[in-house]
Amino acid sequence: MTKRVAGIIPVMITPFGPDGKIDWDGYEALIEWYIDNGSEALFAACQSSEMRFLSLEERVDLSRFAVEKVAGRIPVVSSGHVADSLDDQIAELTAIAETGPDAVILVTNRLAAEMGGAVDVRASFDALLAALPKGVPLGLYECPAPYRRLLSDDEIDFCAQSGRFILLKDVSCDLETVRRRAKITEGSPFLICNANAAIAYPAMQATGAGFCGVMNNFHPDLYRWLQDHGQDHPELAEELSIFLVLSAQTEPMGYPKLAKLYHRRLGTFSGTSSRAVPYDIHEKFWALETVIDRIVQGTEMFRAKINALGGADA
Repeated sequence: MTKRVAGIIPVMITPFGPDGKIDWDGYEALIEWYIDNGSEALFAACQSSEMRFLSLEERVDLSRFAVEKVAGRIPVVSSGHVADSLDDQIAELTAIAETGPDAVILVTNRLAAEMGGAVDVRASFDALLAALPKGVPLGLYECPAPYRRLLSDDEIDFCAQSGRFILLKDVSCDLETVRRRAKITEGSPFLICNANAAIAYPAMQATGAGFCGVMNNFHPDLYRWLQDHGQDHPELAEELSIFLVLSAQTEPMGYPKLAKLYHRRLGTFSGTSSRAVPYDIHEKFWALETVIDRIVQGTEMFRAKINALGGADA
């Protein structure tokens, strides 16, 4: 039976060791941190994983490792979809499928060239659906790099009706679009999971499918509480929402290296190098450590408020 993949879904980052290779001990510790902090699924080999800067072997290894270490405790979905040619895309997605994720995630900007239209996208859908293993559920991600391709309503409906798709990581960053898409897919297995922190709480309420944004690398437990209990504590939910939106404004400050700095503080792993962000983010973004201090302070403050209500189950 196909698993329902929804809720708080971190986009996994990739720790690297001093030799520039993947730090597997750090990656395993990160997996456990995600699970311990309320994550309900994991998205491996994704943009936050720096997939465009990884070899196919590395992308496959990340997916396989995540699937093996999670060991069925929560769903794992994987992408690694970066190639330009359709033949190469089929090869890389088939290789990812063979690692055993609960869904393979297609990247929408790979479905056609930047100036391509609906006919090109449909042709790619037809080819990929025919080539990929029929028993593997699929998802979609409107990845903003190298450019953002939003799905049309007709394409959303096609995916819902196909029965092959179970998840969209929505990057429309527009609440009305999220609501409209949720209406189009209503009654199908195709769920709309918003990725934008600015609309996270109302989007959760509109879709029931959770949140799949980068800030799940900082405080997934706060998003989990907001999802599960915010409606019972509207004043705290509103206060927390403001903090989460403001915290998310740090994303342009060198993410995903920013998240690696955060996890070095937590002791999850020690390396902060990034292939996607090779420059010194402290030099480019002044007072960066002080900003992280405030995120840490605010996170602990809201955890304390939640605990005062009786904990994460309150």
